[in-house]
Amino acid sequence: MKKKSTLIVCVVLTFLSWSNAFSQKTFPQNGVYDERDGIFAFTNATIFKSWNEKLEGATLVIRDGRVEAIGKDVVIPKDAVVFDLKNKFIYPSFIEPFGNYGMPEATRAEGGGGGRQTQQLLSNKKGAFSWNEALRTEFKAHEVFALNEKEAELLRGVGYGAVMSHKMDGLSRGTGVVVTTASEREHNTIIKTMAAHILSFSKGSSTQNYPGSLMGAISLFRQTYLDGQWYAREGSNEEKNFSLEAWNNVQSLPQIFEVSDKLEALRAAKLGAEFGKKYIIKGRGDEYQRLDALKALNTTFILPLNFPDAYDVEDPYDALNTPLSDLKHWEMAPANAAYLAKADVEFTFTAQGLKDKKDLIKQLRVAIENGLSENDALKALTETPAKMLGVNELGNLNKGSVANFLVTSNPIFAKDSKIFHNWVQGKGYVINDMDKPHLEGTYSFQYGNTVYKMMQVSASGEMQLYKTDSLKTKADVTQSRNSLTISFTPQGEKELVRLSGFYDGGMMRGRGQLGDGTWVNWEAVPMAFTSKTDAKPNPSPKESNITISSAKGDITYPFGAYGRKELPKSERILFKNATVWTGEAEGVLSNTDVLIDNGKITQIGKNLSAANAKSVDATGKHLTAGILDEHSHIAISKGVNEGTQASTAEVRIGDVLNSEDVNIYRQLAGGVTSSHLLHGSANPIGGQTQLIKLRWGYEPEKLKFENWDQFIKFALGENVKQSNWDVPDNQRVRFPQTRMGVEQVFDDHFQRAKEYAALRKSGKAFRKDIELECLADILEKKCFITCHSYVQSEINMLMKVAEKYNFNVNTFTHILEGYKVADQMAKHGVAAAGFADWWSYKYEVYEAIPENAAMMNAQGVLTAINSDDAEMARRLNQEAAKSMMYGGMKNEAEVWKFVTLNPAKMLHVDKRIGSIKSGKDADLVLWSDNPLSIYAKAEQTYVDGVKFFDREEDKKMQADIRTERARLVNKMLKAKKGGAPTQPGMGKAMKLYDCEDVEDELKD
Repeated sequence: MKKKSTLIVCVVLTFLSWSNAFSQKTFPQNGVYDERDGIFAFTNATIFKSWNEKLEGATLVIRDGRVEAIGKDVVIPKDAVVFDLKNKFIYPSFIEPFGNYGMPEATRAEGGGGGRQTQQLLSNKKGAFSWNEALRTEFKAHEVFALNEKEAELLRGVGYGAVMSHKMDGLSRGTGVVVTTASEREHNTIIKTMAAHILSFSKGSSTQNYPGSLMGAISLFRQTYLDGQWYAREGSNEEKNFSLEAWNNVQSLPQIFEVSDKLEALRAAKLGAEFGKKYIIKGRGDEYQRLDALKALNTTFILPLNFPDAYDVEDPYDALNTPLSDLKHWEMAPANAAYLAKADVEFTFTAQGLKDKKDLIKQLRVAIENGLSENDALKALTETPAKMLGVNELGNLNKGSVANFLVTSNPIFAKDSKIFHNWVQGKGYVINDMDKPHLEGTYSFQYGNTVYKMMQVSASGEMQLYKTDSLKTKADVTQSRNSLTISFTPQGEKELVRLSGFYDGGMMRGRGQLGDGTWVNWEAVPMAFTSKTDAKPNPSPKESNITISSAKGDITYPFGAYGRKELPKSERILFKNATVWTGEAEGVLSNTDVLIDNGKITQIGKNLSAANAKSVDATGKHLTAGILDEHSHIAISKGVNEGTQASTAEVRIGDVLNSEDVNIYRQLAGGVTSSHLLHGSANPIGGQTQLIKLRWGYEPEKLKFENWDQFIKFALGENVKQSNWDVPDNQRVRFPQTRMGVEQVFDDHFQRAKEYAALRKSGKAFRKDIELECLADILEKKCFITCHSYVQSEINMLMKVAEKYNFNVNTFTHILEGYKVADQMAKHGVAAAGFADWWSYKYEVYEAIPENAAMMNAQGVLTAINSDDAEMARRLNQEAAKSMMYGGMKNEAEVWKFVTLNPAKMLHVDKRIGSIKSGKDADLVLWSDNPLSIYAKAEQTYVDGVKFFDREEDKKMQADIRTERARLVNKMLKAKKGGAPTQPGMGKAMKLYDCEDVEDELKD
């Protein structure tokens, strides 16, 4: 055997490159062949064979880039080069599960991609590929992977031996490749060509308009899954589509889905479940905020380590404008992995998103300081990504595994640990000189008769000398292997002290000259010296006593202002002596009791009693059914419009519910208990709507109104013909552009839907089209239209189109000229939901009048008042009252139905909500006064018998919010003072949607 002292390890590693490990069999050789096998033995080391298997004083033998033997009693081959690694540590090299190493950059082409450029409806890509260029499934990373030596060196330096690399561009990004970080030809460094299929909700560099919203992206995925199934059955006989062929070919691979937050993780999982897919989720790092829901997905998460910087909150207005959720996330994000580990959720880490990948281990230490065990951290860097990607020869040092491993000075996550070598495929790369002493630490220091309290040397080599705690001197140090020189000017002196010496056994000593030329001895002795062999073994992998001590805040639902640590539950409640607005034939009842139990209204009457019921004294107060807002755009994520095509009937508001929107809570404070969330009005045929109950704190799927008929948003007027879009006329290509064209859109699509409906009933094979599925459901009265409308001519037009195809329009919303055609509307059987007194904000509403609702109601049209505005929705009780002030209506109970029972009838849920009747849902509001009064306040709001708003509790919550904000702001100020990096303290403005937001675009 050939022994190598550690003094020449760096030289050996620099020049050894073993031909069998890295030779290209098909390449000619320029020179003499080197047929050696590359046999190395590493002895006397503490070796982590895997994340949970540690061997003390063991030997590792590698041959030809693979592990040949490992253990304590290993026979070392005679021809091996031997390295004595006493007091050193060996770990499997890390695996990056979500990188873009060696990939070409994504570039955005000219044209398309948004409202302010030429509208691009189809892909510009040449060839038989998908119609939508955001679907890049045919892309194969292994075909373009190219060695990038600078990047490979960076990755090796932080411990990576392998990367799953892909091009980060598009909804379907194609396949990723697993490669090593060796500085060799691509032929040798590719481990697995097609390791995973990668997806995201970002359309990337695509210049097409579609999708212009998150719901559009989800619908495009849904249609692509269906198209893939069709193509596999019979579609390939009708057309050639290489993107669909590729899509079908990658379905057996691991599916990795990148999301931007915890709610997108739930959306992705729901999409996958529709088609039998379980996605690996590359998240944002906020998974702890909806941990129970995400744990139920039973999948693996790829966690970033780019914990947010503290906010610069010195300006109190900046502090006030920074959302509480952002302040809390700054404090709690470092504990994200610890929360997942404690919940037994499998995860791995990515360096993607770090400003500097060199901070990888530093950020991991932060996670460990916040409760993550070292075992779990190591597993997440090695075994988990290997298993996830199906490359079990990586991430461990079992016999036969690829010889990817690290040599470190101390346990890898110790603060003073250094990576000496990163061996990749059996070739060693020097990260830090193993033989160069590493001086960092704390020492007692003396030269001549002068004693310093402390010498501190940082990892970067900076030296500080402390005479006292507050009196310090910076010293310059130069090091060459074991020898070093130190120079500094003592406090109060002018002349330089120059010392020369050497490092030996953890101590520094030598001789030097004072400023006056006097020679003195000097020494620096470690103040707390611990032998490296004293490192404690890692805890058991099953250890669960994780403490998350640094994260002081509470996880609330939702995460932020007005969230609760525990979700409220349904109660048995007896309201006593209230003025009860029944909404039924009984009208308004005085001094009446109402009992609710198990989420339902069970009794209404006087002098009721109920065992085990919580009594609420409602004397002098008014109890009503909760308000139902027929037209709302709250609680919607990333775009209310998919206005990129004339018809987008395939998109669903229900796919993009935002349960964290504080407007849910605010509207509960205004007595709203249900909201009908509509697509915008950018196109004639918009998207499918979603009725929700305002169950504040619940996850998105649990907001949905159960067993509800499906509705869809249509639109008329200026918005749909793009007359008010910020697009030059000569760059506008989307049809329609006139009111005549709008009618033709409806006629054409219903004719196609009629033919499609006949086809799906025929029993013949057909391509399922989710746009036409919805339109066919309208014809079959399974889906119902609510239509954005203003002027009488278009209102008449749509009713005639509907009658031509033998169905009725369900609701005209806005309907500001409804008073002109109320008799025709009543004859057609359409309902009307409008504004009380909005007008003149654009040309087509110049003839709106405040008597509109009263006049339509008088003609027998089912009438409601809606909001279309997050702020107005908090005072819909007052909006309803305007029909008394303007329209002369006298019956208060009838007016109150404009925001309760009437919209419930419009949405076909009046058997459940809208009035106070035994058996109906306990969606109730307790008001301080007559609910039609401007002085009335909602004191308590119940949904399904659960009290989601209480004005007294709200006062306490506001006080708690102030206290929590103050605590976090002070903590951030302290962090800034201590030198922590900061980011601007202004929060991102929350997007409030209404029907005029016609140019939403899905942003990367």
